[in-house]
Amino acid sequence: MDFATIVGIVTAFALVLLSIFLGSGLTIFIDVPSVSIVVGGVVGVTLINYPLSDLLKVTSVALKTLFPTNNKPTEIISKLVEFSGMARKEGILSLEKAAAEVNHGFLKKGIQLAVDGLENQSVREILEIEIQKQEERHKLGAEIFTSMGTYGPAMGMIGTLIGLVQMLQTMNDPSSIGPAMAVALLTTFYGAIMANMLFLPMAGKLRNNSAKEVFTNELIMEGILAINSGDNPRVVEQKLHSFIAPKLRKSSFD
Repeated sequence: MDFATIVGIVTAFALVLLSIFLGSGLTIFIDVPSVSIVVGGVVGVTLINYPLSDLLKVTSVALKTLFPTNNKPTEIISKLVEFSGMARKEGILSLEKAAAEVNHGFLKKGIQLAVDGLENQSVREILEIEIQKQEERHKLGAEIFTSMGTYGPAMGMIGTLIGLVQMLQTMNDPSSIGPAMAVALLTTFYGAIMANMLFLPMAGKLRNNSAKEVFTNELIMEGILAINSGDNPRVVEQKLHSFIAPKLRKSSFD
């Protein structure tokens, strides 16, 4: 679980709510028409922009901000060096049993390709396509949340215009000016909250998680290619250590 995401959301909303309660209270910030305009508008416009099948995946995509794939590069490198040693001593086919026990899908696929006897060029092509398509899927999720973050303030502005029109049409009735202004201002408030405290940060976190996962998979691909070439485990380790910072490099042969 990514505790930074949870802490960030809780902190941001807690400080906003604290400011509200220290002022005039929460009641005046609750307005059903304003919520309807912003939430309904964002959902509707997003449905226009994206297929329903993509939007139905939003929940699972959002969960990736809380439960990202955490694979430490150092642990991956140690595992690949171990596999390299097995392949050198017992042959590449000895990794077939080891592949069945691997939990990382991309690593398992790479090992299986090597065990199947594919040349490095074919292994690289297949794994690069896998990385590319994975990156495209992640990009779509981040793009949807970015779009929703753009639509939120826009729908808030539309609500503001609606409230101002209603206010101007009833200027002769002072009692109606307050409710109309509430709709006008609260829709902007709701739109800003949704965009800047939920959708845009979630999009940023998804892009960050995607970049980390692509990095890990590229490291795995280079390790698989080195193993398939029959490289010495020490050479494999040196190659893979180039992916990480010097302070993280710990040799398995010390």
